[in-house]
Amino acid sequence: MATRTTGSPRADLITDAALALLAERGMRGLTHRAVDERAGLPQGSTSNYARTRQSLLEAAVRRLAEREARVLAPGELPAPGPAAGPSASPGPVAGPSVPGQDALIAGLALALHRYLTRHPELLVCRYELALEATRRPELRAFFDATGRQFREPLVALMTAAGSPEPERHALSLVAWCEGLMFSCAAGSYSRAVPSEAELRTGFGELLRGMLGH
Repeated sequence: MATRTTGSPRADLITDAALALLAERGMRGLTHRAVDERAGLPQGSTSNYARTRQSLLEAAVRRLAEREARVLAPGELPAPGPAAGPSASPGPVAGPSVPGQDALIAGLALALHRYLTRHPELLVCRYELALEATRRPELRAFFDATGRQFREPLVALMTAAGSPEPERHALSLVAWCEGLMFSCAAGSYSRAVPSEAELRTGFGELLRGMLGH
């Protein structure tokens, strides 16, 4: 068994410490001993939880996905539907107004802005783990499987929005978000994170261009 029970307070303490080390020191700084020290636990605690480096990396990927899911708050991303009144679209968006779609755009912009401004360290962790996965086939498979929990809801949202090709449009949406996140977390736009209003405009241009509304 690669790791012991996940979701316990000690497991969360260990995996949060692992993510903190990834953000601060990179992959070379992630060792079982360093995690013990960062978490304030007796030496050997991390090895007892995740005996191998592979199992420690998988635990970090799993915990990252849990924390990202909370930051992105899927419950705040409404599917397009009937008009919900004037409050359905807070702020300007590009193109003609479609109230249900406007609510989706506003929800996506809110979630992405929250991620970029409040949790940039999680993005650094994601890139560290993604790059390591390119060198570890077993981690690649685990990383990709974990990521499906984020892609599948987007396909459902594109379907609800009336997309004739929801899989392809979900990929375009992910690619746009990923490019923006990398530019703001590790690229040349790290000091110029878009405002929530600017993100609404960008999502509006992208979605209305794809969906033809």
